[in-house]
Amino acid sequence: MLYIGLMSGTSVDAVDGVLVEFQSDSPSAQFRTVAFASKAMPDGLRRSLLDLQQPGHDELGRAALASLALTDLYAAVSLELIAKLGAGQTSAKSGRGSPITAIGAHGQTVRHRPELGYTLQLINGARLADITGCPTVVDFRSGDVAAGGQGAPLVPAFHALAFGSTDKRRAVVNIGGIANVSLLPVGGGTVTGFDTGPGNLLMDAWCERHLGAPFDRDGDWAAGGKLDRALLDVMLAEPYFDLPAPKSTGRDLFTSDWLERQLAASSSIGSGAQATARDVQTTLAELTALTIGRACRDFGAGEIRVCGGGALNTYLMRRLTDIAAPIDATSTAAIGIDPLAVEALAFAWLARQRILNRPGNLPAVTGARGPRILGAIYPASPGSV
Repeated sequence: MLYIGLMSGTSVDAVDGVLVEFQSDSPSAQFRTVAFASKAMPDGLRRSLLDLQQPGHDELGRAALASLALTDLYAAVSLELIAKLGAGQTSAKSGRGSPITAIGAHGQTVRHRPELGYTLQLINGARLADITGCPTVVDFRSGDVAAGGQGAPLVPAFHALAFGSTDKRRAVVNIGGIANVSLLPVGGGTVTGFDTGPGNLLMDAWCERHLGAPFDRDGDWAAGGKLDRALLDVMLAEPYFDLPAPKSTGRDLFTSDWLERQLAASSSIGSGAQATARDVQTTLAELTALTIGRACRDFGAGEIRVCGGGALNTYLMRRLTDIAAPIDATSTAAIGIDPLAVEALAFAWLARQRILNRPGNLPAVTGARGPRILGAIYPASPGSV
């Protein structure tokens, strides 16, 4: 059975998609990645989505238009993946006999307030199903939130299938805009996990502000700075870091305004030496690496496998390796899975769970009252496309 998973995360830099084949309907079925595709987020759409992270004028209208544009980008990635199946497969664009069982589309989170009972991801499932001719599953988080859960992270259940180990306690870390960790016991058992805090989002915003670049390639800018201990200590005093799991976070908390408040507080208690912009970048990388490393050490992980864009940040990975030592910390590429494809794979798996009417959440991770079938299905019409 073929599924497509689509993901755009808190970094708002691209839509990643994967075409995956599951060997059977068994809960423990093996899978293989057939194709991967990614399209960069156009600058105008990225700015629109980032602006929607905060209250503003005409939010409903702007959100609707951004959702349509984002859906079209998701559709373009989907059609590219379908084309990669080859001429021997029936085209999904015919609307009939599609080889794709379903598409799982996460959408773009613009609000995440589970403590208030809601989470909001922009995506138009009906439009995506109509353009691609494939049944489409969206809105994965709401069912968990309705059951009292955080609605995030949802990937640990898939991580358990893909990365479970029979000989070591393994921590799987996704470093996107926000970093989250899945804690996998040896040979099964209760899987836990939570958002550790900022991943790339503060580093990306600071880099764009001072260098005009969307991210710090390979962490080269951060690598040349000095750690600002006063700033790091102030940031680590953020109450979120001391909250017990289950917990989740996002841009609702870790904003540029949050960083400005930490800079002001650290300036008032610092040694008097003025930190450079580069020093701040170094310290933001340290915050990400340290909060991840602490979570993995507290779990007693025997090894750490990292996915997401942060896995490509050489400096960040070096700091995580140093902080977590002697725990082995490497990219998921070390075990044969592209680190940029993991989250998209998870949403293909979540779509499969929905089609098979199986739960997609782990209550021990999200805090929901119990397992829940997640996602809303938009069927493909025979006359679509």
